Parts: sequence; structure tokens; C-alpha cells
Amino acid sequence: MQILFDRIRKDGIVKSGNVLKVDRFLNHQMDIELFREIGKEFKRRFSDVEINKILTIEASGIGIACVTAEFFHVPVVFAKKTKTKNIAGEVYTTKVESFTHGTVYDIIVSKEFLGKGDKVLVIDDFLANGKALDGLTTLIRDSGAELVGAGIVIEKGFQEGGRRIREKGIRLESLAIVDSMDEKTGEITFKNE
Repeated sequence: MQILFDRIRKDGIVKSGNVLKVDRFLNHQMDIELFREIGKEFKRRFSDVEINKILTIEASGIGIACVTAEFFHVPVVFAKKTKTKNIAGEVYTTKVESFTHGTVYDIIVSKEFLGKGDKVLVIDDFLANGKALDGLTTLIRDSGAELVGAGIVIEKGFQEGGRRIREKGIRLESLAIVDSMDEKTGEITFKNE
């Protein structure tokens, strides 16, 4: 997806510790026109499967999931990182380790919104070590829903997450797979360009 590769190179900032900062267009300030192109591409890639829900994790995945959901005409459910007073009733919960923040936290989805008969597409902004995706797939499995695939905007191909997820037999479609990043020069190369 050349528009995405170009935007990452133009506005992405490589930081120490294998961090790719894309908050100018993806996960702080959001470029909705780019999101629309991303949503169209996910629709193209997953047009062969039945989907009736999109699942993501708060907060960075929500915008991308919502725009993508417009193309599938399905609702978005997002896993919350904290249980609030407005989540009533029973929930599915699991622990997730964040690569970016270096913390472990619980993610929660109300049983009201995920269950048997659901055919779920996971959408998220990043895939590094795959822990968030592991957590989301656990919630789907626990609910009795069916995981039909995962759409990731940016995968760090040099980290283990993508390989591990694919080895589990999960259909994974990453729009930009970063092959390497150089924090000194800012150069970013992609496996799938």
C-alpha cells in the first residue's frame, strides 16, 4: 500500500528501542482520508470471509476500526483497559503486555457484545511482539466467537509477533511490514513494498 509506505517515511520518526512514532497521522492525530484508504484495503483483503463484528483494543485501534467498519457495515467492539462503572454484567478479561509502555494490564469486553455466532475481524494499528493480538484472540476464544482474521496497519517484521501469530494459523494481513528502521538516519524499509 504505497500511500501508507510513503506516509510512514514522511512523518514516521524512528526512536531508540525499536519504537516507530507515527502519532502525526495514525495514533494521536488521525488522518481520516488515510484511514479511509486503509479501511478500503482491509475490505479488499477480507472480502472473501463473513464478518459481523470488528474487535480492537483501546485506544489507538479505535479510529482505524471505526473507519474500516464502515466498509463492512458492522459494529466495532473495543476491549477496554480498565473496568468502569458503566460496564454492567459479566465480562471476558485477560492480561496483555504492552511493548510500547512496558506494562501488563487487563483488557475487558462485556459478554453482551461478543459471543457465539460472531465472526470477528481484529483491527489494530501496530503488531510488534503480538501480545495485544494474543489477548484479543483469547477474548474471542473465551466468548465462543470465531476469529476470521486480523488486519494490522503496521507490523514490525523484525520482531516475533507476526511470525508467532501466523504459526498459530491465524490469517494475518499487515498493510506495511517494516523490515528495518535506523534511528540515526531515520531510514525505514519494508518487506512488502
